[in-house]
Amino acid sequence: MGKEGEELTEQETAIYDRQIRVWGVDAQRRLSKSHIFVSGLKGTVIEFCKNIVLAGVGSLMLNDDRLVTEELLSANFLVPSDENVTRGKSLAELCCESLKDFNPMVSVSVEKGDLANFDVEFFQKLDAVVISCCSLLTKKSVNAKCRKSPRRVAFYSVECRDSCGEIFVDLQNYSYSKKKNEETIECHLQYPSFEDAIAVPWRSLPMRTSKLYFAMRVIERFEELEKRNPQDVSAGDLPNVLKLRKELCEARCMNESQIPDLLLQRLLAARVEFPPVCAIIGGVLGQEVIKAISGKGDPLKNFFLFDAMDGKGIIEDISNINN
Repeated sequence: MGKEGEELTEQETAIYDRQIRVWGVDAQRRLSKSHIFVSGLKGTVIEFCKNIVLAGVGSLMLNDDRLVTEELLSANFLVPSDENVTRGKSLAELCCESLKDFNPMVSVSVEKGDLANFDVEFFQKLDAVVISCCSLLTKKSVNAKCRKSPRRVAFYSVECRDSCGEIFVDLQNYSYSKKKNEETIECHLQYPSFEDAIAVPWRSLPMRTSKLYFAMRVIERFEELEKRNPQDVSAGDLPNVLKLRKELCEARCMNESQIPDLLLQRLLAARVEFPPVCAIIGGVLGQEVIKAISGKGDPLKNFFLFDAMDGKGIIEDISNINN
């Protein structure tokens, strides 16, 4: 990840001195030469962008052509509330201007266009891709394009609904080092694509698997069937969502109690994000991207789920048991 032959400049070494003391100069060098692409600038992703800009990535490319709405402002601290400033500018343009002030050493730019239309050649120049606020089909498509790149491109999707959040990670075939008993050992992990992960039969998963994982799949599938925009659902959709839950559970030989009515209702009713939850999910996501680029520390595999109702963050390895 990043350009292996380039060393940190004197200025970079001085600015990132504290971080270098934590994870080493080689990790910071990789980070400072990395290129990150982000699409879907809601609260959780904004927290992530702030974190990696402060950490000192090489460049950050923003993609979100939407105009500012009151709903989008609920957890986005990068966008000024002055209509005279925001008028006529896209969310990506406004966030870009603010992020540049966090760390002048990081190149922050805007990439306009529909995420679904970017090709493999576009993604192959990147080190990590983070997407949010997109359809199930787009998640699968972008992940597949990242996997077709001749160089490994780390892929992440993140969603925040009500006081719940989910991160999916695909690092493909990933190697990293960690310390164990005063020795550095090499570790290897194989990740499934998003499409393969959500296709794993529910009945093959442990009984303790997070209920939030299943609930997110039901809502995701409902939006796809109804041709809804991401998160364009409401509490009024609950009867139809419960009907879909019944059909999915019957087809997958799973008890409906694994996906509680109340949890689905919360996910449907959410119109705005909760800033504290955005900070938690965005913080975890930032950590994971830094780990993947630096090659230091155990990366999560492959879902992270958080529910503020119980305050638990759970890692679920949803992989085909035959792989």
